Amino acid sequence: MSILGNRVARSEDPRFITGAATFGDDLDLPGALHLTFVRSILPHARIRSIDTSAVSSIPGAQAFTAADVDLAPIAPTIPGINKEMTRPVIASDVVRFAGEIVAIVLTEERLQGPDAAELVDVDVDELDAVADPLVAAEGGTLLFPEQGTNVCAAFPVKEPDEHLFDDCDVVASTTFVSQRLASCPMECRVAAASWGEDGRLTHWASTQTPNGTRDALAGALGVEPAQVRVRVPDVGGGFGPKGSASVEDILVAWIARRVGRPVRWAETRSENMLALGHGRAQHQELTIGGMRDGTVRAYRMKIVQDCGAYPDIGAILPTLTQMCASGPYAIPRIEAGARSVLTNTTPIVAYRGAGRPEATQAIERAMDLFAAEAGLDPAEVRRTNLIPGDAFPYTTVTGARYDSGDYLRALELTLEHAGYDDLRADQRRRREDGGSRQLGIGLAAYIEITNGFAEPEWGAVDITRDGGARVRSGLGPTGQGHQTALAMLVSDRLGLPLDAITVLHGDTDLVPRGTGTYGSRSLQAGGVAVDGAAGRVVDRAKELAADELEASSADVVLDADRGVFHVAGVPTRTVSWAELAESLDSAGTLGELAVEEDFRPGGPTWPFGVHLAVVEVDTETGKVHLQRMVCVDDCGTIMNPLLVEGQRHGGIAQGVAQAMLEEFAYDERANPVTDNFVTYPPISAPELPLFELVTLETPTPVNPLGAKGIGESGTIGATSAVHNAVLDALAPLGVRDVRMPTTSERVWRAIAGASA
Repeated sequence: MSILGNRVARSEDPRFITGAATFGDDLDLPGALHLTFVRSILPHARIRSIDTSAVSSIPGAQAFTAADVDLAPIAPTIPGINKEMTRPVIASDVVRFAGEIVAIVLTEERLQGPDAAELVDVDVDELDAVADPLVAAEGGTLLFPEQGTNVCAAFPVKEPDEHLFDDCDVVASTTFVSQRLASCPMECRVAAASWGEDGRLTHWASTQTPNGTRDALAGALGVEPAQVRVRVPDVGGGFGPKGSASVEDILVAWIARRVGRPVRWAETRSENMLALGHGRAQHQELTIGGMRDGTVRAYRMKIVQDCGAYPDIGAILPTLTQMCASGPYAIPRIEAGARSVLTNTTPIVAYRGAGRPEATQAIERAMDLFAAEAGLDPAEVRRTNLIPGDAFPYTTVTGARYDSGDYLRALELTLEHAGYDDLRADQRRRREDGGSRQLGIGLAAYIEITNGFAEPEWGAVDITRDGGARVRSGLGPTGQGHQTALAMLVSDRLGLPLDAITVLHGDTDLVPRGTGTYGSRSLQAGGVAVDGAAGRVVDRAKELAADELEASSADVVLDADRGVFHVAGVPTRTVSWAELAESLDSAGTLGELAVEEDFRPGGPTWPFGVHLAVVEVDTETGKVHLQRMVCVDDCGTIMNPLLVEGQRHGGIAQGVAQAMLEEFAYDERANPVTDNFVTYPPISAPELPLFELVTLETPTPVNPLGAKGIGESGTIGATSAVHNAVLDALAPLGVRDVRMPTTSERVWRAIAGASA
């Protein structure tokens, strides 16, 4: 019987639970110096001078500024971004956001670092700063004056239609803000570097992309990739911002080469909040139109993306929002244009969902507004417009090609499990009673693109001398359960027990290439590569076992239940993996059972789902209590329900957090005002109900496993469901909008404003 599809406990967990895991800050690196970054406290200023002379009062301490560092600025490499808007690895003349590096200190002891940093005297002239991307787009305050604009990328509508809504009976418009978020991984970033006598760098990093980090370091430092070895210890969360080599990684490696000693750095939480890339930060103008029967005919989005101080991948995320604008609906006419704008804030990078949550938030808010304007039930409007199950593969007017789906089934499962009609009846009773605790019901139907650029992945499987298996993968896990998942695939193929399979990753000397972990691509790319390699190992083993069995290889079969080879129809005479490995090892040919596999899919996959949230709002205080979350999430074929549920739980929690609690905010002068866990409250268990998870599987034809991604789906559906639920509860009071997060103060002010 196959192990796949079963609830298999994570084999990683014992070392995490018992404290036996090794994270970056646990590394034993004798003789290492400790690096501390001196960061700007101003969001925009011209540097007049930096005096580091006082640092020498601390024995052994050293200081470096941009004048000492011969590293080129980092230019955007992604097509479509203004390549002249470069980021210095360390500010030399101008700082453009609070948290930007202006100097570096090295100390013999870690605790000396903050004291040494305080001794660096930075003399600056403060400049006007801008935090609002709409204001920044007007160009009053320019981050790169020589460019004459803050717009770093534009993705306009090619042929705008002035008559887009002329045939619509119902038209509704609104503005929407997907607020800026901090990813808040449990483990802040760490880095360490040591150069060998042979001139080769070993760099330890908390990263999701080991091989990409290697290549980026090599490029920045001016060495060949073969001269860099990246090693990734256990990583305590990533969520996207740990995607590749950061300026901090580059500087740690450069400083280690400069001083000729190992150097290490561990980010503080306050640093992490300011310096690790943020997510979302998208402003939208939305218009939707259709008929009074609920049919949507046209939809328009105008997007302004806040990129922060330097253009990174955040500058092109609106293209994903544009592609996903239709959501799961068959909308015949869509216009989606976007501009990406620099502000004096922390740069925007990919964060769990990256462009897709913003698309769902927009269309789901628009669908509720359209339903209200047409006087229809929100569920009925969605049912009317969802793409039917017999239409797949389906191409939207924005060019997205959905591989497989059953969107109507997902909606019906959600409504049935939630008891939708009973919820609406309860809501009517409360409204008629006029009490202070009103019920809100919110729906969100979503699509999600995973492995969006159809990137390849590398995997390898080889048989060890004792008859076990070694798996190597180009993935970069940050807590998802890859060790368990990859071992399950190999166990299913080879018939070996899980404890006979070793999974290796995060060492570029062992893994020559690999794309890494992001975009919910791990199983559908890395898993397929490993599965393919394991299958080819079996094929080779059959040929080799045939010699032992004195039979034709065409007649040899693998009994995966027993983990032995035998001639078809003769199950008593067998050769086990251990026996075969021993024989080959004695002959010096064990390497014949080593296979590498590169898998490149023909396209991305498109998970989908429907979430329903039930909230209770105290109209006297504005307090929102989330009572229920009913979630249908489809990720194709499910290999391990336990792992899938874990990803769903985490994603839903983060999605709820955006709707209710989290926002990284700046004041009007671009000073950060929510840069700690007091003012920026990550969601925790008391704010969450038990999630009601409903399973749906529609395998994809894109890969042999039929698997789609699941790591980000929960984040995409949950936010809109909760936000719509809050607004649904407040609708009878005349409240049309409450900007996320729907804190008690914002809800109370909205109620007070409506009543006034």
